[in-house]
Amino acid sequence: MLKARDIMSRNVITIHCQASVKELAKLLTDHNISGTPVVDDAGKVIAVVTESDLIDQSKKLHIPTVITILDSVFYLENPEKMESEMKKIAGTKVGDICSGPPKNVTIDTPLDEIATIMAEENIHTLPVMDQEKLVGIIGKSDIIKTLIS
Repeated sequence: MLKARDIMSRNVITIHCQASVKELAKLLTDHNISGTPVVDDAGKVIAVVTESDLIDQSKKLHIPTVITILDSVFYLENPEKMESEMKKIAGTKVGDICSGPPKNVTIDTPLDEIATIMAEENIHTLPVMDQEKLVGIIGKSDIIKTLIS
């Protein structure tokens, strides 16, 4: 059975949480990647940012449905979701728009478990860790490549 170490990309491109959204867009297009780990000042992986996070900045803001009864306002949806969306839309730094803390796997995680995590949690980019150290990255394309080998 293949494991993370067999399919991961070892040349991991990361971005700092204080980098601008424009720098992120350039990094993703220059390297033809769909996402990358976000690191803090100490180099620790704190999140993952993807093309989807960039696209979220251009979408329409969904206003939650409310009803009013006797001067009381009741949200039919979670208003915290709207607040989160507003922060992403207005974000100027990678740390404002990324999704964290990241789900990750170890170098010994089997392929079927990686595929299950990606499918069930709708994850496109999965950091591979050895203890606290980032040693690789797995994207959906890495799993697809295993189908042809």
